[in-house]
Amino acid sequence: MGTLPAAPSLLLLLAGAAGLCRAFFFLPLRVSHPAAPGGSPPAPVVLRPGSGSRQQDSLGGADGLALASDPGGTLNFLAMVENLQGDSGRGYYLEMLIGTPPQALNILVDTGSSNFAVAGVPDADVTSYFNTELSSTYKSQGIDVTVKYSQGSWSGVLGTDVVTIPKGIYGSYTINIATILESENFFLPGVKWHGILGLAYDALAKPSSSVETFFDSLVRQAKIPNIFSLQMCGAGLPVSGSGTNGGSLVLGGIEPSLYKGDIWYTPIKEEWYYQVEILKLEVGGQNLKLDCREYNADKAIVDSGTTLLRLPEKVFSAVVQAIARTSLIQEFSSGFWTGSQLACWDKTERPWSLFPKLSIYLRDENSSRSFRISILPQLYIQPILGIGENLQCYRFGISSSTNALVIGATVMEGFYVIFDRAQRRVGFAVSPCAEVDGFPVSEIEGPFTTADVASNCVSSVSFHEPVLWIASYALMSLCGIILLVLIILLLIPPRCQHRYTDNDVVNDESSLVRHRWK
Repeated sequence: MGTLPAAPSLLLLLAGAAGLCRAFFFLPLRVSHPAAPGGSPPAPVVLRPGSGSRQQDSLGGADGLALASDPGGTLNFLAMVENLQGDSGRGYYLEMLIGTPPQALNILVDTGSSNFAVAGVPDADVTSYFNTELSSTYKSQGIDVTVKYSQGSWSGVLGTDVVTIPKGIYGSYTINIATILESENFFLPGVKWHGILGLAYDALAKPSSSVETFFDSLVRQAKIPNIFSLQMCGAGLPVSGSGTNGGSLVLGGIEPSLYKGDIWYTPIKEEWYYQVEILKLEVGGQNLKLDCREYNADKAIVDSGTTLLRLPEKVFSAVVQAIARTSLIQEFSSGFWTGSQLACWDKTERPWSLFPKLSIYLRDENSSRSFRISILPQLYIQPILGIGENLQCYRFGISSSTNALVIGATVMEGFYVIFDRAQRRVGFAVSPCAEVDGFPVSEIEGPFTTADVASNCVSSVSFHEPVLWIASYALMSLCGIILLVLIILLLIPPRCQHRYTDNDVVNDESSLVRHRWK
């Protein structure tokens, strides 16, 4: 995760169709966090923190669904409204109090990873860090942990301490915390958070899945329902402005004031990331007509820690071609689509009218039906900075990916997203804050038939990390056996070897076999 800075430099002026607009292009400060954890092989670690302070009974059991608040109990969803700050370019963060006495830190909310980690030493790019020596309740586990993302990584030590969320559930809870001692391209200039809250499943936790995740600890200790919901309110606002936008992380249920209309649910296909099944994409109402497996290669996930909508390369190319074909701009620089350039218009103009709507079809809980979530250009043509008094510059909020379709902040800012882990499903509803100039910029429609779509668009083989480790160990064992045979052959006495005569033709051509895996 992280940003890719580049120096701004004015490059090109393009005329819009029929004289509707003019666009300048220059290299931007790009912001992108595709959270795709990697790292060390799992170790047999069992970490289950003890219970926190005594709590009042929640609204329901840990497997239930809370739809309303009890102001006098553990859950008060209204108190969690507007508990996030941030923007789609640098992520949305939550204030937490860690340790005894409490130390206040801002923590990035990330549904695409599973470790809870905070800066544990001073860093030039963070304003605060968690000083374990000042906390009387911190306990080090002495276990090293490293988490690698597609951009950025960190290393630290696992421990436990008490955590309180001022605008969350009541009480303090003992949680597994990794203190970050070293990092590379993780904390970046301008970010206002000091750690990361991974809310995905324990299959992604490092150094092994036996490390209980933050949310699993809350469900177990506070007895809250196994569900949380997320609203990010940055539609149409600068992705990396000087201010911050709002948002809400509701732990334990659904807050009715944060959505309008119906909630549409799609099943979670695998419990590691929040993996879902995409059936098709439309640009301007036109079906891309790709094999549905292309949309899920090799997974499709919902990830708040990724700033953009990321598409597999073949899908990305088709989307760009469709947008360019259906937009009112006849000619456009390729650098805008690849993220290396910004497009700038006069501040009096609204370029969004030049671009089409983008729709994503998800399989419904009833597998014979689907529903579609649609984002208007206000969500994927994103304002990023101004030049002087007259120009406003925008970036393309969609990028290509080599290994996943990622529904990131570009899309999530249009919806209230429910992560219903108890019933193994992800829900989408229109967010009231997804409006620009008083008009909604997101839509949900359905149901639609799936008769024209394959019954299963997801590969039957799930290449998540445990499988990869088994495969890698098997391959290493095979390589070891082959190496042993070669050594034995080299040690055979010369008298047992064939002695070539002058008439023999010898073609001894060495080969080097290299095995590389991710």
